Amino acid sequence: MKQIKTTLKLFVILMILVGVIYPIAVTVMAQLFFPKEAGGSLIYGSGGNLTGSALIGQPFSDPKYFWSRPSATSGFPYNTMASGGSNLGPTNKVLIDQISNRTELLKSSGIQAPVPSDLVEASASGLDPHISVRSALVQIPRVARARNLSVEAVRKQVLDHVEDKQFGFLGEQRINVLKLNLALDGMK
Repeated sequence: MKQIKTTLKLFVILMILVGVIYPIAVTVMAQLFFPKEAGGSLIYGSGGNLTGSALIGQPFSDPKYFWSRPSATSGFPYNTMASGGSNLGPTNKVLIDQISNRTELLKSSGIQAPVPSDLVEASASGLDPHISVRSALVQIPRVARARNLSVEAVRKQVLDHVEDKQFGFLGEQRINVLKLNLALDGMK
């Protein structure tokens, strides 16, 4: 009986410590030191309307927009409740067909250069909001043509939106597609 009482006391103490005090402390610290990130890194468009999050990709199919990395989430693209990869292996016919179809779509949209892999392969989370600089560069002619802008003007926007490697050394330079597309929408 003594062990049961000790166990219950320990359970209550740990539940309060780990289930109440720790989450409140982390939430307060996040709100104090990283308020934008703690709030979901939300992006507001023209007129102050909520457009999306800098952390979650969005599907773009209109030729006037830069297209995002494909999503592998089930239900609908960029479904945050179903985050995860497709788990299809490199020899899986479904994956090979998906990549072939995406490659053909991109080539039919006017991409002349070899199609970068991040435009035809989904990320591990299926929610990636970024594309490589190369993926943006190969899309410039299509976007410029669809928006009746010069290639140089669109290239300038792309280069202005290059994000550096994380912490200066992790990963590669990348471009947030939503931020870039909003900047293009804001151009006169």
